This record gives sequence, structure tokens and C-alpha cells, in this order.
Amino acid sequence: MSQNNLFQNLKSDIPASIVVFFVAIPLCLGIALASGAPLISGLIAGIIGGLLVGALSGSQVGVSGPAAGLAAIVLTAIGDLGFENFLVAVVLGGVIQLAFGIAKAGVIGYYFPSSVIKGMLTGIGLIIILKQIPYFFGFNANNSGDIFSQISYGSTLIAAVSMGILLLWDLVLTKKAKIFQLIQGPLVAVVIGIIYATTTNGDAVWEIASSQMVSVPTNVADLDFIIFPDFSAITNINVWIVAFTIALVASLETLLCVEATDKIDPEKHITPKNRELIAQGIGNIASGMIGGLPVTQVIVRSSANIQSGGKTKMAAVIHGILLVVSVVTIPFLLNKIPLSVLAAILLIVGYKLAKPALFKSMYQLGWKQFIPFVITIAGIIFTDLLVGIGLGVLMGILFLLYDSYQNSHSMIRHEMENGKEVVKIELAEEVTFINKAPISYELNNLPVEAELEIDVTKTKYLDNDIVEIINEFLASSEENNISTRLISEKGTEENPKDISDVLEF
Repeated sequence: MSQNNLFQNLKSDIPASIVVFFVAIPLCLGIALASGAPLISGLIAGIIGGLLVGALSGSQVGVSGPAAGLAAIVLTAIGDLGFENFLVAVVLGGVIQLAFGIAKAGVIGYYFPSSVIKGMLTGIGLIIILKQIPYFFGFNANNSGDIFSQISYGSTLIAAVSMGILLLWDLVLTKKAKIFQLIQGPLVAVVIGIIYATTTNGDAVWEIASSQMVSVPTNVADLDFIIFPDFSAITNINVWIVAFTIALVASLETLLCVEATDKIDPEKHITPKNRELIAQGIGNIASGMIGGLPVTQVIVRSSANIQSGGKTKMAAVIHGILLVVSVVTIPFLLNKIPLSVLAAILLIVGYKLAKPALFKSMYQLGWKQFIPFVITIAGIIFTDLLVGIGLGVLMGILFLLYDSYQNSHSMIRHEMENGKEVVKIELAEEVTFINKAPISYELNNLPVEAELEIDVTKTKYLDNDIVEIINEFLASSEENNISTRLISEKGTEENPKDISDVLEF
């Protein structure tokens, strides 16, 4: 799209960018909270996702920023590595993504079973839910006494109200009028939270303590809030493991979002996937260098952009500019947002990733889909994300091998008038060493004096192990008076001694 076309659509892109900005503010802060990172790091990632990735991306309506799908990884990584070392992993993850894009690995998403990808997102959703419960209740572990003395009544009340607002918006109001699609539920919850925190300040029972409020730097002019990566940790193998995990999951989440966004885009733009990986890689390098969280393309912001009439990438760029303006001009207002409100928003996000209906639909698809799905979730929750994905993929491969084992051949038996049994074995397109056992069993259990037809006309690949088994059978078939006929694309050969002579592959 030309530069002129970008600016010709400003009348559509500016209103859309404002909506996306209001969606992004609570999500940037909330995802940083869920990640155990400084809250400003979420805003930095949102700014990078808008200004830099938005400008470089080939997507016209996609919007990037910190993603809920990476929160569990980030939380664990910061705990293990420390924030400065974690930032090194973000930068390296961006370099790996950049390499993915240059190597044209935009098809990487097609090589992961959908059951594993759904399991990954569900596991992440469950972790987000579990981690937000203490924030929802304003839990203060430093207080002594019973559990109720550790709960903030003010935080719990406004969190419950926020949850009600979000559910009302999602389930009812957005279906009633377009205005409720433009003014998003999270923004309303944040505004109500700010009003509540301001009006109850000083109330001994219902006030929200400063430790349970958003805390971002109020003096950004000196840039003291920026945390830089400690590159002395670049030789740490754990940093590289986190970097690869970020690159893989961020790429998968971006590619899934690109696919979903292209489907709901009224203009039906097709996003170049390799260019998107390059843009995301550059974005993550930049975000990590100045203390930001990892970025991906995000479906919540992208869909809000589309619903609000965004036409070009200028909507994403302008939303990034608005984030910069908010950090510079109204940090004091951001600091009046209760953390419990952000927790309520994230609980809804987590629920959408891990809907109970998804478990039911995966179960209905059968065990071959359900088991990798459940194993991926369990692996993520009880170990870590990369292990969970690996276990899910491994289970998917085992099912694939089992299917290959079962579908190596078909066999038809019928008896002729002279009492001889005719057996026809038709081999599949690809027959490998995995299929040795069933084929060997069929050949070794043929009745004496049977007539055997081996049909390889549809076979494109026949493993040498299978050739050896068949040749061994042919060598001993005369002892049992079994006659053999080999049917191939070359024709039919009676009683061959070595099937390699007549095969074309």
C-alpha cells in the first residue's frame, strides 16, 4: 500500500486507533502484572508494538503488543534469571525470530498439531487465572492472622464490580449496539476503578493500599525508568533456552493471530507471514533493549481495530503514539488504577484462552486429538511451556506412527472352486520399517498352497526393510507351495525372486 493510501484513510484510522489505545492501556499493564515484570515494561512493549512493528509489518489491520500467551513464560523466566538477564533473552528471541523470517519459516505454524497449539493456549490461560487470584482479592501475605485479614475488601469489591462490567459487555451490551464495541469493557472497568480508588482514599475499611495500585514512573523525562539488558549473561544456557522459547511461542502466537485477523478483515488482505516474523523479530530486539516485554501480534487489539473501522497500519502506529503521550502526560492517572481491576481483566482473558467448551469440543474430536491436548496442558502447568509443547508434539507423533502402523496395507481373501485360497495384499503409498510387523505377520500366516497377489501399483515409497521381508518370504514360498504374483506399474510378474528388480522406486 502506498504512502498516499495510508494517509487517505486517516479519517477511519484515527478513530480506530483511539479505541485500540483504550483497549491497549489496561492490557499492557495487566500483562506486565501477570508476567511479574515492572508495569512500565508492558507499556514499553505496547509502544514498540505500535510504532515499530506497526510500521514494519505487512499487516494492514494487525496490532502488536505484549501478549497474554507469553505471560507464563515471562513470569517463570524473570523468577529464574532476574529481569536484566531476561531482557537478554528477549533480544536473542528477537534475533531468532528475525532469522526465522529471513529463512522463510513463516510456515512453521503448520508443523504443530492444532491439538498442541490449543493445549498451549489453554495451559497459558489456566496459569494466568491461577496467578491473578491473589491480585483479585488484594491479598497481602505480610499480614498475620486468618485468611480474611489478608484480603483487601476494597480491592475485592472493585474487582468483582469490574468482572461484572466485563461480563455484561461481552455477553450482552456488545450485541446490542455498536457504541459498546467502540467503548470497550476494559476501559470502563479501569475508569470505574480509578473513580473508586479516588473516592475511598482514607477509608479504613474500603480504601485500596498504594501497594495494590499500578505503579509507573511519574517523571519520564530523565529516562531513569529504562532498564537495560545485562549482556554478560549471554553465555548462560538458560538465557538461550528462554530466548528460543520466546521466539517459538511468539512466532506461533503471531502466525495464529495473522491467520485469524486475515479471516475477519473486511478487505481480505493477505499478510506476508515471513515479513511479519521479521517485523516481530526487530520489535522484540528493540523492546528487550529498552526494558520492554516480548511482543506479538495480538488478536484482542487487532479485532478491536477491525471492528472500529481501521483500514491501514496507520491505526496501529497512531495507537503507539497515543501510548507514548499517555506515559508522558498522565502517569499520575495510570497510578490510580487498582491492580485488582487488571486482575479481573486478565481473568477474563485467561478464561477465553481456557474455555470449558474447548475441553468438550476436543474430547468430541476423539482421543487422538484430546490426549495430546490434555498432555500439553498438564506439561505446561506442572513443568514449563517448552516441555509441555514437546510432550504434546511427541504424543501427536506417536499417534501418527500408530496410524502408519495400522494402515500399511489392505488384504482381501477369497476361496477358489479348487479349494485354494487367493490372498491379495495391496500396499499403501508409503510403507516404512514401522510396518514390518503387520506385513511379516500376514506373510508368515498364509495357508499352505495359497495364491498370493502383492499389489504395489499405488506405492510411492517402499522401505528396504519391507523389501527384505518380502524377498525372504519369496525365497521360502516354494516350500509351502505358495505361488506369488507381483502387480506393479510395469505389469504383472509371476513368482518373482527379488521384487527390487521390478520396482520403479
